[in-house]
Amino acid sequence: MESIGVVVNPIAGMGGRVGLKGTDGNVEEARRRGAEPRAPDRAREALQSLHRRAPDLTVYTAAGVLGEQASRDAGFEPTVVYEPGAAGDDGSSDPARPGDPGAAETTADDTRAAVRALLERGVELLLFVGGDGTAVDVAAVLEEAGGETPMLGVPAGVKIYSSVFGVTPTDAGRIAAEFDRVESREVNDIDEAAYREGEVRSELRAIVQVPVAPELQSGKQVSSGSVDSLAAGFAREVEPGRTYVFGPGSTVGAIERELGIDPSPLGVDIWRAGIETDGTDGTEGDDAESAGQRGEILARDAAESDILAVLADPVTIVVSPIGGQGFIFGRGNHQISPAVIRRADDIEVVAADEKLDGIDTLHVDTDDAEINEQLEGWLQVRTGRFTTRMVPVA
Repeated sequence: MESIGVVVNPIAGMGGRVGLKGTDGNVEEARRRGAEPRAPDRAREALQSLHRRAPDLTVYTAAGVLGEQASRDAGFEPTVVYEPGAAGDDGSSDPARPGDPGAAETTADDTRAAVRALLERGVELLLFVGGDGTAVDVAAVLEEAGGETPMLGVPAGVKIYSSVFGVTPTDAGRIAAEFDRVESREVNDIDEAAYREGEVRSELRAIVQVPVAPELQSGKQVSSGSVDSLAAGFAREVEPGRTYVFGPGSTVGAIERELGIDPSPLGVDIWRAGIETDGTDGTEGDDAESAGQRGEILARDAAESDILAVLADPVTIVVSPIGGQGFIFGRGNHQISPAVIRRADDIEVVAADEKLDGIDTLHVDTDDAEINEQLEGWLQVRTGRFTTRMVPVA
């Protein structure tokens, strides 16, 4: 491969840590809540990985935060083929070149226009940075052009339901540099409004060609099995006085319901177990309604800042892998940030056997290399009332 096209959605993923579960149509609300852009840093990480392996590659991209800045930071001398919004009538600078990437007033129209310009240059691969929404935009333009150019995603969005992404930005850079074949993969997207209400409505939007490195790419999502016994077993073992950070998903939600909590299915809930009594209040220690199993909701559908504000030691984080992708941190639960993970003395991963049957390796992608490294290795996953399974984390 001699040339590559790069396009970055600079606002992708901004809604994650502030509890919006996505940024589509919510950029201003994300900024109001103090969201920080993550896509530019992830673009830089992917392009640095690419540059280490293919420093002489010709890079075509769009101006400013749409790809130029990250490409230059990674060591490339890119050719800019698209520049949104020249200086306005008031003399303001190009909105795609702000000091703060999160302030960039770019839209999906800019993404699509940039992809068209890149295809006109005959690039051999389109490397995009974003989430499922960005993938849909890129795929739509590829379809217009005949769909022959492969595309590869650098994961930066809150939602990653498509199988066109590398597991991490570094992996995406490696795949882009070293792939020798492509295969058909699905581009899926979900309704963000329904997602924020706890309902997942996934829709197949396109079939595209994607560079393949099976050990470094996300698989397709699979459904989980029954988790009733798992939830019952977990609930029996809650520690009085301990704070629990419950991640999103139906498996963790089953545990919350077993504890008498009304879960926010796709949000993060914080709950502190009550202090166990000696039974003089009429409860029995093994009863599911015992004082040790009752507790207090400290925050529901919480953003990162909400979580940090109510945490009190000791802390357990409870998460379940996201479908066939196998992510326990970094997909759909950005609220559980590195700062939150550092506060925990215990991390519990839960998944029914049926779900783990489709997962060879668990993954983490927290935007913090130290945390990622600490989480690597073999992990004991609770699969039932009394059963566990050892699964590698990479």
